[in-house]
Amino acid sequence: MEAIIPYTSELLVSLVSFAVLFIALWKFALPPITKMLDDRAEKIRESLEKAEETRVEAERLLDEYKAQLAEARQESNRVIEQGRKVADTMKDEIIAKANEERESLLVRAREEIQGEKRAAMAELQAQIADLSVAVAGRIIGTSLSAADHKALIEKYVAEVGSLDEN
Repeated sequence: MEAIIPYTSELLVSLVSFAVLFIALWKFALPPITKMLDDRAEKIRESLEKAEETRVEAERLLDEYKAQLAEARQESNRVIEQGRKVADTMKDEIIAKANEERESLLVRAREEIQGEKRAAMAELQAQIADLSVAVAGRIIGTSLSAADHKALIEKYVAEVGSLDEN
């Protein structure tokens, strides 16, 4: 059993060596290791803070982009609605102009028809008057003088004119 128990001198040398080594490590090795661990913890903390700041900034930008997108949608809807109103106004103006042109064409056509009718009536009256004089000359058997001829035409035109008014 003696072999398991160390000698006192060895024990003292071992304890002194351990104490010197412990103090040397405590004095020289522990501060750089502690500093390194503290620096690493600080870098991790800073990284987490930066990540949080980045996340907050990203959320702020996302909200800003969403607001801009909503504003752009409203603007596009407003522009579309304005375009529709302009198109409706233009359509109404075009229809009104077309109706005015149609009415103008109808009025001109009626006037032309009336003018043509008057011209045809005048020509017809002149032809009827000539025929009437010729028939009257044959019936009477004599030719009429220019004055008689004129008076007869005027009388006949007046009669035909009064019939036309009815």
